[in-house]
Amino acid sequence: MTTWFAHTFPNVVYLGWGGSDGWETAIIQTLYMTFWPAIFGGILGLLFGLGLVLTEDGGVLENHAAFTFFDKVVSLFRAVPFIILLAFIAPVTQKIVGTQIGTTAALVPLSLGVFPFFARQVQVALKGVDKGVIEAAQSVGATLSDLIFTVYLREARSELIRVSTVTLISLVGLTAMAGAIGAGGLGNMAIAYGYNRFANDTTLIATLLVLVLVLIIQFSGDFLAKVFNHKAA
Repeated sequence: MTTWFAHTFPNVVYLGWGGSDGWETAIIQTLYMTFWPAIFGGILGLLFGLGLVLTEDGGVLENHAAFTFFDKVVSLFRAVPFIILLAFIAPVTQKIVGTQIGTTAALVPLSLGVFPFFARQVQVALKGVDKGVIEAAQSVGATLSDLIFTVYLREARSELIRVSTVTLISLVGLTAMAGAIGAGGLGNMAIAYGYNRFANDTTLIATLLVLVLVLIIQFSGDFLAKVFNHKAA
């Protein structure tokens, strides 16, 4: 089996598992570029998603100026292609992390690239909360904090898990794009060590590993969404 693999995937074997250019490093870099932007971009997206729902017409904090601000910021960042965003905010990245290249530098554009997508997903999920439940909570004197945590987030938790799953999968795609321009990870492995060197076996394995990661996220998200949906019921 080992001999067959070495013969069929010679470039994959040549790169090895460890070392700065090995597969272990590429996998860790991809997970690193997925985890932290998911945290930072997720928090930012959740805040903007909540802001959009709370300040919209008929919302519990109806405020046209605030809604316009949230809406325009989200729309602006969504309109910028990620590859252009990488270059555009390079000076900001330099100020924050001290460099414009590498895996850590990619965290800034990845966070800003994923947050508007998640914000819109959160907006849709929260708008699905039954208005009757919201009005009932208000009638018994629920505070804004109660409405956010006990009503909106609790009632929409299953849907929020589903949209978070979609966002994470999208983020994995962005990490591959960032890797293609030198940020490391499986995207860099597929392009720099595979496509650019005509090593199709390297590109294939890198692609399969990304696919495995996406499937793990999808199945985990579906499972958690079903669990919390049953709890809500």
